[in-house]
Amino acid sequence: MSLLKEKKDKLLVKALRRRIFDIEEAIKNNKNPKYQSFFNDTENCPLNHYFSDGIYVREITIPAGMVIVGKIHKHRHPNFLIKGKVMVITEQKGEEILEGPCFMMSEGGTKRALYAVTDLVWTTIHHNPTNTQDLDKIEDIVIAKNYEEYEKFLSSEKSVVKKIKNKIIKMLSL
Repeated sequence: MSLLKEKKDKLLVKALRRRIFDIEEAIKNNKNPKYQSFFNDTENCPLNHYFSDGIYVREITIPAGMVIVGKIHKHRHPNFLIKGKVMVITEQKGEEILEGPCFMMSEGGTKRALYAVTDLVWTTIHHNPTNTQDLDKIEDIVIAKNYEEYEKFLSSEKSVVKKIKNKIIKMLSL
């Protein structure tokens, strides 16, 4: 990849991230009573939670007209738009319109803003290594509070992988 293209890509990612945070900020600062703002889990977007061995499944129903900004996910994970049409912005893919049913993979570090064109049902599947059903504990496993925390998480993951790799090499050398 050329240095110029790499620089342009980084600028694009930065601009898209800024747009997502600007949308989130606009929602937080909304004073117009015509448009209600909701944070975290809300009865306006019903959630269902399902658990299986090592897996947590989260299903959210989002009414048409809703604007939502998600959290930063630590891990790559599958997403299913079960039904509906949605406009989405991520720094990985920019702006796109998705129509369900469809499947996509979210990369680690993904934070998205979306506008529900129609009523949506969106399902995500996450690793649940402790089999906990405590949603706060699952959020600690799955979500980074900010990009600084995400970068620390990445560094610690690389460190763990390196330790495992070195241990395997040492065992094979015996």
